[in-house]
Parts: sequence; structure tokens; C-alpha cells
Amino acid sequence: MADPAECTIKVMCRFRPLNSSEVVRGDKYIAKFQGDDSVVIGGKPYAFDRVFQSNTSQEQVYNLCAQKIVKDVLEGYNGTIFAYGQTSSGKTHTMEGILHDSDGMGIIPRIVQDIFNYIYSMDENLEFHIKVSYFEIYMDKIRDLLDVSKTNLAVHEDKNRVPYVKGCTERFVCSPDEVMDTIDEGKSNRHVAVTNMNEHSSRSHSIFLINVKQENTQTEQKLSGKLYLVDLAGSEKVSKTGAEGAVLDEAKNINKSLSSLGNVISALAEGTTYIPYRDSKMTRILQDSLGGNCRTTIVICCSPSSYNEPETKSTLMFGQRAKTIKNTVCVNVELTAEQWKKKYEREKEKNKTLRNTITWLENELNRWRNGESVPVDEQFDKEKANAEVFALDNVSNNEKPAPTPGVPGVKLSDAEREKCDAEIAKLYKQLDDKDDEINQQSQLAEKLKQQMLDQEELLGTSRRDHDNMQAELNRLQAENEASKEEVKEVLQALEELAVNYDQKSQEVEDKTKEFEMLSDELNHKSTVLASIDSELQKLKMTTNHQKKRVTEMMSSLLKDLAEIGIAVGSNDIKQHEGSGLIDEEFTVARLYISKMKSEVKTMVKRCKQLESTQAESNKKMDENEGELAACQLLISQHEAKIKSLSEYLQNTEQKKRQLEETVDSLNEELVKINAQEKVHAMEKESEIQTANEVKEAVEKQIHSHREAHQKQISNLRDELDKKEKLITEFQDLNQKIMLEQERLRVEHEKLKTTDQEKSRKLHELTIMQDRREQARQDLKGLEETVAKELQTLHNLRKLFVQDLATRVKKSAEMDSDDTGGSAAQKQKISFLENNLEQLTKVHKQLVRDNADLRCELPKLEKRLRATAERVKALESALKEAKENAARDRKRYQLEVDRIKEAVRAKNMARRGHSAQIAKPIRPGQPPVASPTHPNVNRPGGGFYQNSQTVAIRGGGGAKQDKSS
Repeated sequence: MADPAECTIKVMCRFRPLNSSEVVRGDKYIAKFQGDDSVVIGGKPYAFDRVFQSNTSQEQVYNLCAQKIVKDVLEGYNGTIFAYGQTSSGKTHTMEGILHDSDGMGIIPRIVQDIFNYIYSMDENLEFHIKVSYFEIYMDKIRDLLDVSKTNLAVHEDKNRVPYVKGCTERFVCSPDEVMDTIDEGKSNRHVAVTNMNEHSSRSHSIFLINVKQENTQTEQKLSGKLYLVDLAGSEKVSKTGAEGAVLDEAKNINKSLSSLGNVISALAEGTTYIPYRDSKMTRILQDSLGGNCRTTIVICCSPSSYNEPETKSTLMFGQRAKTIKNTVCVNVELTAEQWKKKYEREKEKNKTLRNTITWLENELNRWRNGESVPVDEQFDKEKANAEVFALDNVSNNEKPAPTPGVPGVKLSDAEREKCDAEIAKLYKQLDDKDDEINQQSQLAEKLKQQMLDQEELLGTSRRDHDNMQAELNRLQAENEASKEEVKEVLQALEELAVNYDQKSQEVEDKTKEFEMLSDELNHKSTVLASIDSELQKLKMTTNHQKKRVTEMMSSLLKDLAEIGIAVGSNDIKQHEGSGLIDEEFTVARLYISKMKSEVKTMVKRCKQLESTQAESNKKMDENEGELAACQLLISQHEAKIKSLSEYLQNTEQKKRQLEETVDSLNEELVKINAQEKVHAMEKESEIQTANEVKEAVEKQIHSHREAHQKQISNLRDELDKKEKLITEFQDLNQKIMLEQERLRVEHEKLKTTDQEKSRKLHELTIMQDRREQARQDLKGLEETVAKELQTLHNLRKLFVQDLATRVKKSAEMDSDDTGGSAAQKQKISFLENNLEQLTKVHKQLVRDNADLRCELPKLEKRLRATAERVKALESALKEAKENAARDRKRYQLEVDRIKEAVRAKNMARRGHSAQIAKPIRPGQPPVASPTHPNVNRPGGGFYQNSQTVAIRGGGGAKQDKSS
């Protein structure tokens, strides 16, 4: 066996990022990193073998923590990896991760994959047997995760005083897929729960054991190695996790076992004689990993949140204590018969040397006892004796060694001694010559090796330069293609923008034409309205003129009538002058009056016509005013549209200008890139002059392109100035419309407020009316009840007066018999009268209270009914919720049991009786598919099963293993 070697426990520290609840709470990130092996918390530095920051990937953690242990286990050493830390600090994520995700899987699935990849790359003469176990420590009881019927397993020790779990299920595996199936099966049986700090909190310590045995079929040498992969449950503070009931009991047992682990670490760090391994089953199982024959790596997982600062410091102190522990490791090897034989020969030679030494010392002791003086040359010297024995072994080929000089009882002559010394000197000289020759050859080999390394380095640098040049060329080509694509996209966008610009310009022109047409129509309506107004004025003037004429005619008519009256009077006086003249005057007067009547009728008709014409004119004016308001509204709408279109045109112009600038810059870059490519190609062809000409041509092209671009920009700017002038005009019109709209809005707000005030008053009046009606009804009912009570009281008073009268009569009769008792009777009557008055008052008060209570009774009954209905509804809802919860819980439990039974039946059917059969694994195959891609075909391989073993071979596919 190899010599034991001491090695310290490796301690790695990993910080997770802040989770969502910590970010919402506003916690600070307190971890400050110094290099790759130190972290500062609260101003105090903590140093470890490696410190992983929050952005470290799963692959990086595995490569630095666990990759070396895989090789050590396959070389015959024991290994242990376990994660320690507070709850929700990332232990399960570090050890397991996402099992079937190539990026997210943790240490355990990566180790499984790496073990088989190492095996397939090793010597083909090796044969491996791998078996796995999976169990958890829950509530300080060991529970088999591969057979849930085994719930309380015991820890025993083997012949080498190494602890193991007795009765735990062991499964032989021959591929990573089988191992991952085993892990999935065990993980589905593990205890987890929900706490305030973690949705999937581990409630037990899980241990996954991989036992690897290898045998060399040529030398028959056997090595064995165990690998413990431990995922500890996290320490908990109940005030933070909010654990209750069964979860609280689990937390107590978890903290107790972790406290025992801390005590073991402290005892090992302090170097005390007693180590409390037996305080818990977890420390008992890990006894060989802590201070024993095992290469151990501890990953301490920490939270960077200021909320968890005390727990983080405690975890870091645990890691610092664990870093001082030393393990004594050695290879677990089973010697073959040849090795035992060699060992026997070595021990035999050692025994022979010891016997020779004993004989020498006994003879020297006898000589001293006999009083002889032993010379210094003949006295025992261990180094001299060992050198002589070595020299004699190299010279002599006989079974019997030659007599050793200086040994009592073995005498040599001087010639033999000189010959032996000369032979020894000759042999030493030959050894020295050989050593010199070996040194020269080794130096020459080192020189050649150095030259070879220099050549390889030179070749590697030239290859790297070539690869870099090729990559740069590919990059330039890709950039060229990308720039071409971008130019195409920009040109296409410009075309679309130009089309949109033309469309919008056409729309603006259409709207402008429509606006002009509306303006012309408005002007026409205005002229028509002005002509109508002028006609109305003319009609008013003619009407006034006619009225004047009528008044004048009436006045003249009255005058004529007066004159006629005077003339008639004078004719009465002068009747003797003859009736002929009077008749003539009367006929003239009648004619004049009839003429006046006809003129008055014509004037009345003319007045009616003028009034009808005025009514029609007023009607037309109202219609024109309505049309004018509609035209103004339409104008305001068109002006608003014109404003929005002008703003859109302005934004479009800005975008167009930006895109044109971008196109120009991209064109310039494209021309430059093309020029650089041409120059580069021409430099390769060593045509520098042609490249200069190309540059000049490119510069000319750029110059012409810039001139065209400047012209285009000037044209666009002129168009932009025109559009801006038009926009300013539209903005002025829009401002006027906005003022009118503001005035209308203010009037509308006033009307709205008055309407709201009237509706509020109406609502208050209706409420008051309802209250009055209710009060009237209540008062009516109260009056009825009071009348009834007063009637009953009146009847009672009548009865009482009758009773009192009868009693007075009786007392009077008794007074007639005995006058001495009249005073007592009077006193009793007065007492009864006082009582009657008091009773009357009490009765009135009771009547009033009864009326009040009757008024309050409907309200209370209504409240009581509402409360009862609410209680019934809540009771029914609670009952329904309980039934639904019980139904869901039962369905969930049935589904979980069904899934577990299906998984267990599937695994048992797939494995069958071969789960306990050894499955040798032979190297020489390509690496197998990873656990994340179990269906990937494995090239050049496969395996067949017979009734006893399964052998996997590389190259020519799988064969039956006849040797097994």
C-alpha cells in the first residue's frame, strides 16, 4: 500500500444572488470580494481555498470543487463533498441543481457523467464495478430513499473500523442514465416543505454514495473508492422561517444535527482527544470524512443579504474552523498474489538483514563479555552493514551470500579482502559512469524536449496568427454583408418614407383645396346674406314711406271730412239755395270716400305683403346663421386636421433627415470598407500603386456623392421652409378656433354646474319629502297606540274608582259602627290616591317607552335578519371551502401515491432482479450520452445482458463478458 499522506480539508465558499423577496425588502449586498480566495463581511476578511461570487456558473463551481475528486476516487481514494449553510442559501442548487439541464445541473449529475467519461478513457485492461446507495437522515432516523419501507436503519462498523449503513439498498449501475434514474427515484421520496424563506426547503440530510471497485485483468490488482455526496439541510431561525407544527419539529432536529457537526469540527480543529462522532447519526456516517481516510471538500453556501448577516458570519466561521482539519488518506488496494509474493520477498530480505545484524551484535557482545576488546573497525555500524549487504547482493548471483567482512565467525584473508574492496570500487565506478551517462542523456533529452516545445510554440503561434487573420477576414466579410443588408434596409425604409411623404402631401393638398372651396362657399353665403340685408333695409324704408303716405292721406281725408261737415252745416242753414248743389257735393264726397277706401285696402294688402316678406327674410337669416355656424365648425375641424397633418409632416421631415444622414454615413462607411477590402486585396498582390488609384477613385466617388447629398439637402430644406410657413398660417387659424372653443366650453361648464345644482336640490327635496312621509306615518301609528293605552288607562281608572267607592261605602258603614277607625281609613285612602297618581305617571312613561321601542323594533329586526343571512352565507362558504380543501388534498395525495407507485413499478420492472447483479464496466468506449440527453445514440457501442453480468466494451460494440 502507498504511504499515508496528510491533506487538509478543502473549503470553498459560494455566495448566491439576492432573491426576489430580498430585493423587494430592499436588503443590501454586504459581500465584498478580495481576489479569488477572500471575502470581507462586516469589515472582517475570511480566507478559503476559493470564493465564488454570485455570477459564478455551475460548471465553474464543479471544475474547481469536484473535478479532481473524481480522478482520486478512480485511483483508489475515498472522497466526500458536502454543502453547508443557512436555509435558502443555495445548497441543493449547488449539489443537485436542475438535474436534466446541461447548464443548470449541479455537482452530483456532473460527477456521475464525469466518472463514466473517465472510465471509458482509461486502460482497456481495467474492469469497473459501480454500485450506488441513496438515503436521508430525517428526524435523526436513517431512511432509505430507494426503498421507503426501510425507515430506521442502523450504523455499523466494518473490520477496518469504517462506519456504514447496514441494510441500505445498493444498486449496481453501468451507465449515467441508470444513475440519474436512481437519483430521480430517490429525490421523489425526499422530504421537502415550504417556509417563509424557501419554497422547496429540504427537511432532511440526503447522502448519495457511489462505490467504485476496479480490477486490472492482467495484473489482477484491485482498487476501491467511495464517494459521499451529501446535501445537508439548512440551519433555521424559527422567527424568520415561520415554522409551525411538524415543520418546527423538523427544524429542531436539523439544528440539533448541525450543532453536532459543528461540535465535531470544533473538536478536530482544536485537536482534542475525544471527538463526539456519536452525538448524531450524520456525524457518525461522516466519521471517515472528517479526520479520517478521505479527501473532503466542503462547500459553504452563504446569503449576501444584510438581513441574514449573522447567519452568514456563523457559516464563514464554520468554514474557517473546518479548513484547519487534516485527513490521513491512503489508497484502498487489494494486493495480488504476485504482489504478496514480492512483499514476502522484501520482508524475507529484511528478516535476513535483521538476523545478520542480530548475529553480529551477539558475537560482539560475547567478545565484550569474554573480556576482549573489539576494534572500532569490527564494531557494528548500521550504514556500513547495509551498504555491504547491498554490494554483496549486486555482486553475488549465488543463493548463499558470501561471507561478510568484519562479521565474527567469518574470516577472510587480506588478498580476498583487497580483491573484494577492488571489486566494490570497480562496481561503484561503473555505477558513477552509468549515472553520468544517464545525466548526459537526460540533459540531451531535456534540450531536445525544449527545442520541440519551442517548435510547437512557434507552430502554435503561427497557427493562432493564421486563425486570427482568418477570423478577422471572416469578421470583415460578415461586417461587409451586414452593412450591405443595413444599407438595403435603410434604402427600403427611405423609399417607404418617401411614399408616405407623397401620400401625406397629397392629403394636405386635398384638404387645402377643400378648405378653399369652403372659404369660397362661405364668402358666397356672406354676399347672399349682405344682399338679403340690403333688401330688408329697402323693404323697411318702403314700409316707412308707405306708412307716411297713409298718415298723410288719412290726415288729408280727415281735413276733407271736416270741411264736408262744415259745408253740410252751412247747407243746412242755407237750404233755400237748392238741393241740386248739395246732391252734387255729396256725390263728389262719396266718390272721394270710395276712392280713399280702395286706397286704404291696397295699403293694407301692401302692409301684409311686407310683413310676410319680412318673416321670410328673418327665416332666411336664421337659416343662413345656422349654415354659417356649421361652416365655422367644419372649418375648425379642418384646421385641427391640418395642424395634426403639419405636425406629422414635420416629424416625418425630421425622421427623413435623420435617415438620410444615417444612409450617408453608412454609404461612406460602406465605401470605406470596400476601399479597405480592395486595398487589402491589392496589398496581398503587392499592387500598391493600383490601391492608391482605387483610393483616389473612391474619394472622387465620395466627393460626388457628397455634392449630390448637399443638393438633395438644400432642396429638402426649401420644401421644409415652405411647409413651415403654411404651418404657421394654419396655427394662427387654429388659435382663433381654440379661443372660440374655450368660450363655448366655459358656457357649457356654467350650464352644467347650474344643472348639477338643480338636480342636487331636487334630490334633497325628494329626500325631505320621503322623510316627512315616513315621520307622518310613524306619528300616526304612535297616536293610535297612545289612544289605545289611554283608553285602557281610563277603563282601569273607572274600575279603580268603582272599587274605591264600594270600599268607601263599606268604611262608612264600619264608621257608623266604630267612629274610632275613620282616621286610619282616611290615611289609607290618601295613601292609595298617592299610589294611584304614581302608577299613572309610571304607566304614561311605560307607554312612551313602549312606543319608542316599537319604532326601533323594525330596524333591529331588519339588522338581525341581515346578520343571520350573512352568518348563514359565511357558514355555507366556510363549509364549501373546507369540503373543497379536503377534496383537493385527497386528490393530491392520491395523485402523489399513484405517481410514486408508477415510478417504483417502472423502476422495479426495468431493473428486475438485475439491480443487485454486478455489472462490470470496461474502458475503451467513447463518452456516453450525458444525463440531460439520454436518447442520444452512442457511437460504436452498446451492451448485451446475460444472466449474470453486463460488460461494456469500446470500439467493436458490446460483447458478452466470458471472463466473468
